[in-house]
Amino acid sequence: MAVTPQTNTTLAAIADALRGRDHFVICGHVSPDGDCLSSQLGLAWALRQMGKCVACVLARDEEPPRDLTFLPGAERLVPAARFTGPCEVFIAVDVPTPERLGDGAALQAAADLTVTIDHHAVPRAMSDLSYTDPDAPSTSLLIWELAALLGADRERLIATCCYTGLVTDTGRFQHQNATAAAFAGAAEMVAAGAEPPLVARFIFQSRSLASVRLEGLNVEHMALSADHSAALSWLSLTDFETCRACKADAEPMVDVLRAIDGVEVACMLREQPGGEVRGSLRAKGDTDVAAIARSFGGGGHTAAAGFTFTGSLAEAVDALAARLGIDDPVRPGEEGR
Repeated sequence: MAVTPQTNTTLAAIADALRGRDHFVICGHVSPDGDCLSSQLGLAWALRQMGKCVACVLARDEEPPRDLTFLPGAERLVPAARFTGPCEVFIAVDVPTPERLGDGAALQAAADLTVTIDHHAVPRAMSDLSYTDPDAPSTSLLIWELAALLGADRERLIATCCYTGLVTDTGRFQHQNATAAAFAGAAEMVAAGAEPPLVARFIFQSRSLASVRLEGLNVEHMALSADHSAALSWLSLTDFETCRACKADAEPMVDVLRAIDGVEVACMLREQPGGEVRGSLRAKGDTDVAAIARSFGGGGHTAAAGFTFTGSLAEAVDALAARLGIDDPVRPGEEGR
């Protein structure tokens, strides 16, 4: 693994520490994706095999993405703000900073022992025991390794969760993080009971009609740089209302932009209530979109990153267009020009 500033232990040492505890709370980041929820649920099943009491909490009081509700144990997810049980050990997965824990940060602060398992490198540790491997294709692959160190039977439930995190974070094994380790881990998970066709059906083949309608608006709002190497688009709150869409319906949009021949960097902006805009960045090749995200207060991986822009959607469009070298973006109110 790559040495990271916040890593202060090993997975084996974490496994040893967890064996002697009884009550666990596992939390991921706000706006959880496939790797986040899969890592939570996969670890929960491993700990339950050992007779532990485990709760998986959501960083915000919001519904989990619809396409992830098939995951075994998803029905047990509880918003962190509403959790009232004991929290002897707080485990943060796929999240590097307290700010990204949302309401889970209060539970972390009250825990006797705090643990982080992640693959996002940041300058500081936020837990007593912290293990971060930025070379890991997904956090769920680290959870898969930890389950073995715990002595868990890595059966169908754990395998399904960990495979889902792996296949989503590697973009169906298309991204730069689709390494030999990713394929080796996937083979182990499938041998243990994960079903790739089932996971693909729920994650990649169950788009809502609203999502397809949003894609039309996504293309309508798209602007390209002069050399077509960068693509930028956006969706407003009005767009979501018009299409009767929810946040999860917009998840495929940035990949629609990246799929265009010649595009090396894609940015998708999504207006949110309260005067904020959520930005998603994707890259092909060697472009580091995490550096772009950090310039707007966000972060992520070289090929996939995100940020939150405080300001109007029009201001976000102008700021990202300038950053990506797009001279004449389509702005809200200028559609169909």
